[in-house]
Amino acid sequence: MSRLLLMRHAKASFGDGLEDFERPLADVGRHEAARAGDWIREHVGTVDAVLCSSAVRTRETLDATGLQAPTRFLDEIYEGWTGSLLDAVRSVDDAASTVLLIGHAPGTPGLAARLANDASDPAVVDRVRAGFPTAAIAVLEVDGPWSDLDVGTARLTDVVTTH
Repeated sequence: MSRLLLMRHAKASFGDGLEDFERPLADVGRHEAARAGDWIREHVGTVDAVLCSSAVRTRETLDATGLQAPTRFLDEIYEGWTGSLLDAVRSVDDAASTVLLIGHAPGTPGLAARLANDASDPAVVDRVRAGFPTAAIAVLEVDGPWSDLDVGTARLTDVVTTH
């Protein structure tokens, strides 16, 4: 069994004159991301691969987690909907048993809800659908190769927030 962690970037600032793509993390966002990294290390362990949006705030989120793993920065995660995010995850090498995707809302929580199968706890699915704050992490268990991942094929086991 593999694990997929779907994380929304930490709290970003609203800098004057910056395009959305260029927005950096706010100070509170750096703290959120650090707490998220601590939670992952304590409860998940090692991350084998990271898929990260190429936006500034997602790159800074990854950096602030302190997690070290081979990383691909993908433009298609920025403003990506569930289909493009799913395609990114399907491209991961099967040698990676724990994958972290750092993206944005609504795509990241949308993918978590769509991947959830009947074995998922309905209360956890409802939490994803009710709101996915900055630095939230959805934890899914995946059976089979990443390339076979599809809607309704993963067990959503937890949603963690760092607030």
